[in-house]
Amino acid sequence: MRPLALLTDVSDLDPRPAVDLLTQAGFDVEVLELDVNPAVPESARRAVAAVGGYAHLGEEFFAQVPDLKFVALTSAGADMVDLQAAERHGVQIQPLFGAATEEVAAHALALVLAVERGLRVTEQVAAGAWSEAYQHMPRRLSSCTVGVLGLGRIGAEFARLAQPLFGRVIGYDPYVPAPDGVLPVSFDELISASDVLSVHMPLSDETRALLGPVQLREMPPGASLINVSRAEIIDQQALLAALDEGRLRGAGLDVLTGEPPALDDPLRNHPRTVVTPHVGYLSQGSLTVYQEQPARTIVHWWNSRP
Repeated sequence: MRPLALLTDVSDLDPRPAVDLLTQAGFDVEVLELDVNPAVPESARRAVAAVGGYAHLGEEFFAQVPDLKFVALTSAGADMVDLQAAERHGVQIQPLFGAATEEVAAHALALVLAVERGLRVTEQVAAGAWSEAYQHMPRRLSSCTVGVLGLGRIGAEFARLAQPLFGRVIGYDPYVPAPDGVLPVSFDELISASDVLSVHMPLSDETRALLGPVQLREMPPGASLINVSRAEIIDQQALLAALDEGRLRGAGLDVLTGEPPALDDPLRNHPRTVVTPHVGYLSQGSLTVYQEQPARTIVHWWNSRP
């Protein structure tokens, strides 16, 4: 019998490249939508491997697929997986690193520029206004300090892109050394010194609500906050309060809670936010990697077994 691989969900991705690669490598493949229905059909319960997307993979899932040994994720973050449950069931979890480093770093910089230059004014211009609509007073970027929270692949690339524009680039990461051109500082120093703070950390118990009311109050008055990582790293109510009170000049957000967020989510249409629909990763090149690489990783794992 051919080994069976699952695609647990296909949010935002065309499953056909992965299905074709796995089929050609000798796998049977089933495409599920566990983010809609968490029940694994009987025909899929003999799976030995899976491609994991946005659907939550926890105890309920692993208990239904007793032969599962390997999950290749379509993202660098593993917050959609209960890692302790995976370990209890002997399932190896392999994140996807480096698929969209360039894209996410560039998107973060684009959000910085949109917030700092007040580019939400384009909405008023499109509606018929002109210079009277521009009530924003930009800062000269060379006079600003940009802080990078998280100095992994994406944070380091963002820092590299930011260096020619900003007067100083500082960074904090408890596990990764600062790259060239980035002054390493403590977490508290990063918060208090960053005129622009860009978040590039994975979501974990350690980072959930890492930026809360205390941290946002300690940022310089009129600072900007950029998040292309996970919404839950920032306390959303504290962020809303800081924007409402004018303590932050703006926030550039590619992530919000409960995506897609509710239509009445106050951050979605706040006059001080620039919001994009979690597309920081997107390009034609990165999309190909996201669609194909997890399947290739499964094939490599299967062929490398002792």
